[in-house]
Amino acid sequence: MSTITAKKSKPTKPTTFWRQLVQFEFTAPEARAVCIAGTFNDWRPDVSPMIPLGNGRWAQPLSLALGTYEYCLVVDGEWRPDPQASETIANPFGGLNSVLKVAAPVSPKLFSKVRRAFATSA
Repeated sequence: MSTITAKKSKPTKPTTFWRQLVQFEFTAPEARAVCIAGTFNDWRPDVSPMIPLGNGRWAQPLSLALGTYEYCLVVDGEWRPDPQASETIANPFGGLNSVLKVAAPVSPKLFSKVRRAFATSA
């Protein structure tokens, strides 16, 4: 039996078995352009531009594999942590990255199927 441990300073490797739709939202009435850059898109803000919804609201849905990610919002070229993120971590540039943990939804049916599958394979 092996044990996997993740260091707190590095994102865990995402699993592609299950994906979750994550809706990023941000409000910045003065912003002309808002993008998302993180470990899920190789820190490339041009890959995930947010969509302006009007009244300074921005949104972007992303389909992400299960795992832990670090990211920043890029507002008019300025990198900043997401003010709505529940967790942040220091980055090597003296700033903060937001942390996002994508987990599978808890479903009693799914749990019982997985438990039965492991019980029969053991």
